Amino acid sequence: MAKIAPTSIKYIIYAKFEADGAIEKPDVIGAIFGQTEGLLGEDMEMRELQKIGKIGRIDVNLSSENGKTSGEIEIPSAMDKNETSLIGAALETIEKIGPSETKITIDKIEDVRGSKRDYILERAKQLLGQLSTTNGSEMSNLKDMGRELGSASRAASLKTYGTENLPCGDLSGNEVIVVEGRADVVNMLRQGVSNVICMNGVKLPETVKELSHEKEITLFVDGDRGGKLIIKNVTENAKVAYITIAPEGKEVEELTSKEILQSLRKRMPVGEYFSREDNDSRRGGRRGLRPRDNDNRFERRDSRESEEGSSEETKEESKENSEPKKPVEKLTAKEKEKIKIALEELVGTKGAILFDKDLVVIRKLPIGRIGYFTPQEKVYVFATNDTALPSIIRIAERMGASHLVAKNFTTTDTSLNLVSL
Repeated sequence: MAKIAPTSIKYIIYAKFEADGAIEKPDVIGAIFGQTEGLLGEDMEMRELQKIGKIGRIDVNLSSENGKTSGEIEIPSAMDKNETSLIGAALETIEKIGPSETKITIDKIEDVRGSKRDYILERAKQLLGQLSTTNGSEMSNLKDMGRELGSASRAASLKTYGTENLPCGDLSGNEVIVVEGRADVVNMLRQGVSNVICMNGVKLPETVKELSHEKEITLFVDGDRGGKLIIKNVTENAKVAYITIAPEGKEVEELTSKEILQSLRKRMPVGEYFSREDNDSRRGGRRGLRPRDNDNRFERRDSRESEEGSSEETKEESKENSEPKKPVEKLTAKEKEKIKIALEELVGTKGAILFDKDLVVIRKLPIGRIGYFTPQEKVYVFATNDTALPSIIRIAERMGASHLVAKNFTTTDTSLNLVSL
């Protein structure tokens, strides 16, 4: 049986288990090999992986008390993080060891290369301090070493923040970049971007939610579908100023310094992002978008395509305008009074309330976030305690509202029934 070389180990899986009865180490190892067999396919069989040196010797430490057994399992792995995670998840499917009912839980998966890098950095600092004199050639090499050490030093400045101990850099400034995982933070620090904190997964921590009310937040996500899901989750539950996305198919943790800076330069306000997403979904997806110089807005690569799209939209609008529309019933005095009472709850804030046909509240939202909220129900009345700007009128029209209630209006160029309270 092949053995895994210590230098090849990338990760160690740490698991804990509890069994209802007395068991021995061979029982545990036998269950791992036997009950994971066939789960992940032939290429991921535990026995075969150990034979070819992809996983190392499985260590089991256990103790028995009152007829029950508990302990820990350690499995070294030379596979990548995805395959290692699959092995870890497979262990949790084991429900019985020997004759005893057993529960196995993965405690953590440790990247052992991190401790090696820490040692290398510290040892390099010691060796660098021992150098007293250098010639021209050595000076050139020293500069290269300095740059490498500077990069490693920035990565080593990783801190934690909040009650959830979220990995982060320097958060003393007013602007903070929120990324998904610890590896993203490490890469950002290595590339010279220090005002960064991670969520430690896709779920939004309370620490980041609270931080969003104190700092100007830029959400930086991976260039995949998961990144878009994170955008939706975070913007619905926290105050986000800007959004930026890694190049398509890439993760933040693997970006170069140039790619990071380019992505940050292309960041856009939250409202603009959702407006574009809405337009793209209506037109069947993106078509040749590219950034202007140092600008977050986009223009069409193909002007002819733009003219065709505009022509089609004009035809659709003409078709809609040619169809007779039913006159909108005016709001009664009783309905106006009910809406007015609801708006009084928003005094001191700039907000909006969406009502259905029966004047039941669908949703209350800050006016700054209403632009990227898509109601699931039919909106009958769009009400705000603020001035209705043209952008607000367009949003109300897009939602299909019949009435727009506001403090006052900057324009009356709309088919909505405008009601001033």
